Amino acid sequence: MDHDRARGEPWPPLRLEEWSDTCTTLHLWTQIVGKIRLAQSPWMNHCWQVTLYVTGRGLSTSPIPHGTRTFELEFDFPADELVVRTSDGATGRIPLRPQSVAAFYRLVVAALGELGLPVKIQKRPNEVADPVPFDKDDRPRAYDADAARRYWRVLVQADRVFKIFRGRFVGKVSPVHYFWGAPDLAVTRFSGRLAPVHPGGIPNLPDAVTRDAYSHEVSSCGFWPGGGPFPHAAFYSYAYSTPAGFSEAVVRPAAAFWSADLGEFLLPYDAVRESKVPDATLLDFLQSTYDAAADLAGWDRKALERIGYTS
Repeated sequence: MDHDRARGEPWPPLRLEEWSDTCTTLHLWTQIVGKIRLAQSPWMNHCWQVTLYVTGRGLSTSPIPHGTRTFELEFDFPADELVVRTSDGATGRIPLRPQSVAAFYRLVVAALGELGLPVKIQKRPNEVADPVPFDKDDRPRAYDADAARRYWRVLVQADRVFKIFRGRFVGKVSPVHYFWGAPDLAVTRFSGRLAPVHPGGIPNLPDAVTRDAYSHEVSSCGFWPGGGPFPHAAFYSYAYSTPAGFSEAVVRPAAAFWSADLGEFLLPYDAVRESKVPDATLLDFLQSTYDAAADLAGWDRKALERIGYTS
């Protein structure tokens, strides 16, 4: 599909089998950029200092401190480049094209160095099997710019609808943000109560990080491009800790289902894309899965929600 056509579709096709190699490439490249933010940012609760954010051009770190200066990295998908912008007006650009992870890493390091922004990161990827350090990963990597732009367009729509859903909650709630470990775009609601200590065990992710992320009870939802036991783009919703009966809850729409492999509800992306009312279909999924989690876990919903948004 050409760029002009994809740009005209609010919810474009996104079949993982058609862009899986590019998805893997982008996953590793976003980890490099995310780790730069991680290395330079003060710690925030639940690892919120590491995330990226959907923008009108792609995915951005938001401003990152570097001494008395700040800088920002943004994947600019329409322009096929990673842009570095500094608070004193300087700019660097790295092309997004087929290239190894190591080549991309070297270009990013060089661009930061030229701008007087040296940064040292932990070079091993997180949450992937058999990780190869970024500077050692010289394997040729695919990059389909049209596929990357379609992915970004899906993120734009998901981000927009997630923010509508986020606005229904007055309790503690995360931003809508992009975690480069999975990778997924997520928004998380909190009951305000402590959760049982998480068992950890996520590949190549310190258990201390996972336990900080899940220190309190959550109902979390998001979007991911697919992989593993479900190799299709999907929206998801889960609770931690998982209340008894959650997996048997009746949720909406009819296309949603419980994945025992993943321990969460899934709604295939195509069910939203092909709906006559995509926003309403997605919001129905987000609301009904949250309703089930909050009711079964006994959340104080009157104190946590805006009036008029319970179902």
